[in-house]
Amino acid sequence: MLKKILVALDRSDIGQQVFEQALVLAKATQAKLLLLHVLSPEEEGSPHIPMVSGYDYYPGLNGQSFEIYQKQWDTFKNEGVRMLQTLCAKANTQGVSTEFSQTLGNPGRTICKLATNWNADLIVMGHRGLSGVKELFLGSVSNYVLHHTPCSVHIVHDLGRVKDTEPVQDPTQEPQPLPA
Repeated sequence: MLKKILVALDRSDIGQQVFEQALVLAKATQAKLLLLHVLSPEEEGSPHIPMVSGYDYYPGLNGQSFEIYQKQWDTFKNEGVRMLQTLCAKANTQGVSTEFSQTLGNPGRTICKLATNWNADLIVMGHRGLSGVKELFLGSVSNYVLHHTPCSVHIVHDLGRVKDTEPVQDPTQEPQPLPA
C-alpha cells in the first residue's frame, strides 16, 4: 500500500507528465506527495558557470561575470520554487496532501537520501532519454536511483524524445533481405 510518494521533478518538458502520473497514483491510493526539485548545474535551463581564464586582461570582468551568474542562479532557484508551489497547490486543491522541497545537490544521491529519510514507498521520476556518450559523461539520474534507493521507482518516459534506431519488424512477416 502506498502511503508516501516522492516526486522528483525538474523543469524539463517531462516534468509535467511526471507530476500528473504521481497525482493520479496519489489519488488512487490516498498517498501523500513530496515534490522534490534538485538544483543542479546539469539541469536543462540551468545557468552556466562563467569560465575564468588565467589572464585578467579586463579587471573587474571576472567579478561582473560572477554577479551575472549569481543573478541567473537566483532566478533559476526562484523559478523552481514557483513551479513547486504551483504544483503543490494544484495537488492540494484536488484533495492530495502535498508538500515540497527544493535542495542543491547531486540529483541521484539527493533523491535516494530524501526517499530514505522520508520513508517513501515509491519514487516517481522522469527519464531524460540520454544514451551513448552523453549518458557516459552526464550519467543517468534514473539509473542511479533505480540501483540505490530503498523503495520502488516508477519511471515516466518522455514519448516525444523516444527515437527508434531500427524499424520495428512485424513478427508475422518474413524478414526482408538487407540491401546490397
